[in-house]
Amino acid sequence: MKKDENRYAPKPFNVWTYTLPGDWTVMAGKTDADNDRLSLKIAGPNDWWFHVRGMSGSHVILRSKPGQDPDRKTLEMAAAVSAYHSKARNGGVIAVSCTRTRFVTKPKGAKPGTVHIRKESVIKVRPALPSGR
Repeated sequence: MKKDENRYAPKPFNVWTYTLPGDWTVMAGKTDADNDRLSLKIAGPNDWWFHVRGMSGSHVILRSKPGQDPDRKTLEMAAAVSAYHSKARNGGVIAVSCTRTRFVTKPKGAKPGTVHIRKESVIKVRPALPSGR
């Protein structure tokens, strides 16, 4: 009976969490399943979504603040976290897609970690984690 009970237990959810200057929170998924959950269930529609272009890597979410938009530097720091948590980590300047999470959807039947995005902008950054981590 114990095996059946465990089969239906929710799988653990793992993310890296960082705090940027100005008290902005950034989260990065550790697995494809974590990426799905972070991008499609945890993130709110006004949060910002980041992913390195053309390579596999973590989905990264910058949590929004009510009535406040992040400045360009904050978006660049979140994009740098996305580049860091990707296969392009050692690649110099990396192109990172950025959009609001309301424009991130999962195609029907797609494998975990696969999403479709609209209204993206591209930010070019060097991979980095926030200092103090």
